[in-house]
Amino acid sequence: MTTLYRRMTARRSDEDHRVATPLELLFDLSFVVAVASAAAKLHHALSENHIGSGVLGYLLVFFAIWWGWLNFTWFASAYDTDDVPYRLTTLVQVAGVLVLAAGVPRAFDHSDYTVITLGYVLMRLAMVAQWLRASRADAERKVCARRYAIGITVVQVGWVARLFLPDDVFLVGFLTMVVAELAVPVWAERAGQTTWHPHHVVERYGLFTLIVLGESILAATGAIGAALDAGHASFALISLAAAGLVIVFSLWWLYFDYPAHHLLDTLPRAITWGYGHYLVFASVAAVGAGLEVSVDYDLHVAHLPTLAAGLTTTVPVAVFLVVVWALQVRPARRGPALWGFPVAAVLVLAMTFTPAPIHAVAVVLAALVAVVISGRRGATDGAISST
Repeated sequence: MTTLYRRMTARRSDEDHRVATPLELLFDLSFVVAVASAAAKLHHALSENHIGSGVLGYLLVFFAIWWGWLNFTWFASAYDTDDVPYRLTTLVQVAGVLVLAAGVPRAFDHSDYTVITLGYVLMRLAMVAQWLRASRADAERKVCARRYAIGITVVQVGWVARLFLPDDVFLVGFLTMVVAELAVPVWAERAGQTTWHPHHVVERYGLFTLIVLGESILAATGAIGAALDAGHASFALISLAAAGLVIVFSLWWLYFDYPAHHLLDTLPRAITWGYGHYLVFASVAAVGAGLEVSVDYDLHVAHLPTLAAGLTTTVPVAVFLVVVWALQVRPARRGPALWGFPVAAVLVLAMTFTPAPIHAVAVVLAALVAVVISGRRGATDGAISST
């Protein structure tokens, strides 16, 4: 049962049994719509051979989705009071996510980011209210919380002002605001680090990874289902579905086989790990779009060359492997996976030039999973023999 009101004091960073709350799970689910919309527009842009504009639009839109989610996640890890004001403020953020999702089509089709900006600013201003509340209750981190509130407010003014910039400086303005957003937590935390919980944060990132993996499965399944409904059933299509499933399952395996909570032992490492997941989340969601493009290509409805069709899947898979290796595998510095991930990334890109790139990528990823398993088994056997 929720409490009507309680002081927003900082939670302990070593709190026992700190897990995601039902409200956090609901918040994550609200992002499903936004992620699905961005991935769907990426799929259509790639399939129509509008690769440059499609990829750029996707990366820009996904930043707004990811950054809104990230800020709530780290704040909630330190200050989740779960009282009525906290829940209502979170409701405002959910509303902002839905407004943002509604603006995704206009951003892709007409380069109109007005609705996305309105939804994004609504989410961020709700976070300002949360930080101001924290500044009143947490005297030890008052300066830090106020820096967050001030920084977020100033940046939101910048986002609104950017809407009035000429089209020829749109990208420069957008990237400038991205840098400003990324700088706010670095500046604020220097005044007194918030008490985010490493295990809780890692769990929350894992849950969002599951969401984008689910979007990839849903996107590929929808494309294959539509093809089957249209009477295009074939062994090639079924084998493509199987290969896509192996790819998504392998990505899941490779990500969750390397727990990361012990890596978040300093603020710089935590920021690097947290920010680096932009590429993890974006690449996984893009894999689903790439698999949809592959279905379109096999059905001869895609308007892009063979090589480009393969790259729509191989590139995001390779990005995923490199980033997960850099964030979670390399810091562990152990086992054959230390070199297996980058080698697999190169092989994945090379599979673009094969007659069946999706099937070949599935084989490479399955082989990497086998390498990871063998490395774990070798480490376990070594530990047993040493005892």
